Amino acid sequence: MTDADAAAITAALLTSAREALELFHDVHVDDDGALSFLHGEVPCAIQAMQLAEGLTVLSLTCVVAWDLPEDRDLAVSAAERAGQGLFGTLGVVHTERGMDVTLRYAFPAEGMKPEPLSTLLMLVVSTASQLRGELLADKESGNQERTP
Repeated sequence: MTDADAAAITAALLTSAREALELFHDVHVDDDGALSFLHGEVPCAIQAMQLAEGLTVLSLTCVVAWDLPEDRDLAVSAAERAGQGLFGTLGVVHTERGMDVTLRYAFPAEGMKPEPLSTLLMLVVSTASQLRGELLADKESGNQERTP
């Protein structure tokens, strides 16, 4: 398979993903072909890549929360939630401004029709939105507990 063939396959997969997402969201196509959109307050991005011939995957990344205060309990809570999820891997990244939480999910999607693809994508982004609400509620309750 040539590089041109692989590029055509990933482009077709991104087109399918865009069509699936446009059933629910406004989708932006980046210069490199990646897709980005907002699900509620959660920014998300999708890329396609061919890992091997016959194995082309979509990789969805949702930024669940950012600049959260460094809080061990909040990080533990995020880790516990990660173990409960069926769709995606939750990650905590420590930055100079605090903690960022992402949800990532990669899956083979070549040949999927827009309707089932949109269902799968919505399961992931809905999980990200739910986690965002829970983490921000945890953050607020933690702030309230520390307030005199």
